[in-house]
Amino acid sequence: MNIVKKFHKACADYGLIADGDHILVGLSGGKDSLALVELLGQRAQIYKPRFRVTAIHVRVKERAYESDMSYLQSFCDAAQVPFIVRDISLPPSPPLREGRTPREINNPCFLCSWYRRKTLFNVAQELGCNKIAFGHHRDDLLETLLMNLIYQGAVATMPPMLQMDKMPIQIIRPLCLIDEADLIAHAQEKGYQKQPHLCPFEHVSSREKVKGLLAQIKALHPEAADTMFAAMTNVKFDYLPKL
Repeated sequence: MNIVKKFHKACADYGLIADGDHILVGLSGGKDSLALVELLGQRAQIYKPRFRVTAIHVRVKERAYESDMSYLQSFCDAAQVPFIVRDISLPPSPPLREGRTPREINNPCFLCSWYRRKTLFNVAQELGCNKIAFGHHRDDLLETLLMNLIYQGAVATMPPMLQMDKMPIQIIRPLCLIDEADLIAHAQEKGYQKQPHLCPFEHVSSREKVKGLLAQIKALHPEAADTMFAAMTNVKFDYLPKL
């Protein structure tokens, strides 16, 4: 099954898109977010359901990376998706919240991610968007499952759809059934342009280590990704410790 079919299957299986939706897409410029803009842009041209898509790129002043704005603009133009850019600065200290661990607070990716997301939510409300779409693929969901097991002591991942508690906005992940390898092949086939200079912290995070762990698991068992994904909807509570 190619990525277009898996994209449509995810939208149908999890009810990700409905008539009247206005979806804000976080466009980083990587292969995943580019594919998401492309696929949502194509689907928005179909008569039903009728929905709108807007892409946003958030630039962080304190992070040494570079994005090709002209390429992102032309890509969105080709997908018939409006494109906006927001520049933000990070505060000297992280936001405080009960239950936040020192590991989170001292992680350079945490602060950047937290304020990027805050910007997305603010812009979504400004534009009247009721959904925010992220380009997380199936490997991202499996890596998050492993990270929560290893670091948080929880069986949890990023769901295909999540209703926010404090605002009328839903998070959707239309690429959740697509393997990263298939997105890499799609990007090569379509000739996606890589960003000039990526974030210096991109390959030093805990997620990168877990990505390597997932690759080892896949090497042990070729169908491991399928069985791990299926396991998330097949939890046998009777065979787990009771609280």
